[in-house]
Amino acid sequence: MLRTTSAIGLGLAALSPLAAQAQDSFLLDELVASATLVPIEVNRTGTTVETLDFGEIVEGGQSVGQTLSQLPGVTVTANGGLGASSTVRLRGLGGSYIGVRIDGIDVTDPSGTQTSFNFGTLTAGLPGRIEVLKGTQSALYGSNAIAGVVDITSWRPVDEGFSGQARVEGGSYGTGATTLNLGQVGERGEIALTLSHVTADGFSARNTNSEDDGYDQSLMTLFAAFDATENLRLGVSALWSDGTVEFDRAAADPSGEIDETRKGLRAFAELTTGAVDHEFAVSTVETERFDEGGFTERFVGERIKLEYLGAVDLDADLSLAFGADWTEETATLDGASYDGENGAVFGEVQYAPTANLDLALSLRYDSYSDFDDQATGRVALAWRPREDVIVRAVLGTGYRAPSLYERFGPFGNAALEPETSRSAELGIEKRYGSESFAKATLFYTEIDDLIDFSGAAYAQVPGTTNSKGIELSGRYALNDTVALTGAYTYTDAENSGDRLVRVPRHDFSLGLEAGLTDRLDGRLSLQTVADRFDTNPFPAPPSDIADYTVVNAGLSYALTETAEAYLRVENLFDEDYEPVRGYNGAGRSLYVGLRASF
Repeated sequence: MLRTTSAIGLGLAALSPLAAQAQDSFLLDELVASATLVPIEVNRTGTTVETLDFGEIVEGGQSVGQTLSQLPGVTVTANGGLGASSTVRLRGLGGSYIGVRIDGIDVTDPSGTQTSFNFGTLTAGLPGRIEVLKGTQSALYGSNAIAGVVDITSWRPVDEGFSGQARVEGGSYGTGATTLNLGQVGERGEIALTLSHVTADGFSARNTNSEDDGYDQSLMTLFAAFDATENLRLGVSALWSDGTVEFDRAAADPSGEIDETRKGLRAFAELTTGAVDHEFAVSTVETERFDEGGFTERFVGERIKLEYLGAVDLDADLSLAFGADWTEETATLDGASYDGENGAVFGEVQYAPTANLDLALSLRYDSYSDFDDQATGRVALAWRPREDVIVRAVLGTGYRAPSLYERFGPFGNAALEPETSRSAELGIEKRYGSESFAKATLFYTEIDDLIDFSGAAYAQVPGTTNSKGIELSGRYALNDTVALTGAYTYTDAENSGDRLVRVPRHDFSLGLEAGLTDRLDGRLSLQTVADRFDTNPFPAPPSDIADYTVVNAGLSYALTETAEAYLRVENLFDEDYEPVRGYNGAGRSLYVGLRASF
């Protein structure tokens, strides 16, 4: 069973927040599809993987980025409200170091300044499940995975026959959102369709004016798979989104507006021949952005990818996965096109020498058309000295290829070479009964040959970039209906002694979940972000930016067994804060909604 089919089979938790929060650590036979070349139970991988299931995503609000920020080691900076440019950082490293996939499609934008994904465009209507894989993953995913990978699966039906979900929400800043999920599962196949639309009048992105910056987006995802024979499964996934976001182009210029359309398509075939499972796939994605009045007005990023993955169990304790892929990327900037291509071969051995120890060795070799080839590797260990304890350890190397914009754009440097990295992590998880746990993970990553803008062009920056720290997280069930959750991350990220901007040293979150009655659930969460650096108006150097604490609260009431009404208050105490220097965070916001399954 290969990556695609396994992701389809992952279970979705109920809408109950108590059930959702318990999932990560206690469904120990839960498969994760991103941590290895073929799916593996979460307690058998050495890599740190955080998951958000359907219930957690819909409870978290319209901005999926803000929901991700509640996870240990994950921070988010947004240049305004819903739809605004938003960067997710994993353990202090930003979007250009993070691979992003939706239903197996690499959706990072090849035409961006760096090849990355704008999480401001990811709203709650799309995902059914998210896996956040932390640490260097180039041995599995190639370039742009030094910090990790965010692997997103759209909604899937889990019941035989026809089923679906519907959600409608309205609230502050003129926000309205609707989502419809429809699915059919039969004996030989399944199909899932998601339709979603969100609109918001918004608030002023910059704190220098009061003009609202709105957002409007429509999206669609489609997944279908069919067992053509006993040994052949065929499938397709499709993605389309179209949105417009207003933004403040400068402190005294609120006129900015970007139109963005994203289209993706992936077809796959899974074939079993004897002892070997094969998967063949072809995918294409196009991201088009139009910024009238911008330095560059029209960006078109395109990617086509061919993939092969094979897997075989050599014996009961030893398995081998192997494969190859070919990728071509094109960036068209105001009509001028640039491209590059890459071929790769890779393999992974998973070995369980004892019943309580799992080892994985992953290797990858990438051959680029325009610069030096890259070889990367990863070794991962998961040891269970007791039934309720897991020790994890990982060593890995990685790289980030320079983007087409960095090489050929207005300030490009065709002589750029890839950045290279080394990383290590060591973690322990202790479970207390079936619904409580504590986790701690030490992490370290260093990057050489950093690419940055030098004032006239992009160049390799001298010195080494380091990001190191510790993640702590846990959950404690006070009783059957009340639980506390918490997470804390300390991150020390710098380049040659200078701190990286917008990386908080301290990120703390605390949550309370309560089943108040048989029908009424309540939630309260707090997040504190402290000790940050950010840029000042040029040419002043970066300096401290104020800490902030935001409290959110929510109630949900079961109207029937299949319908639920809810109330959500974000920034309950109306904290005035800057997620990015010069940009506003949302004030107190109230949202009400209804969701139902059928």
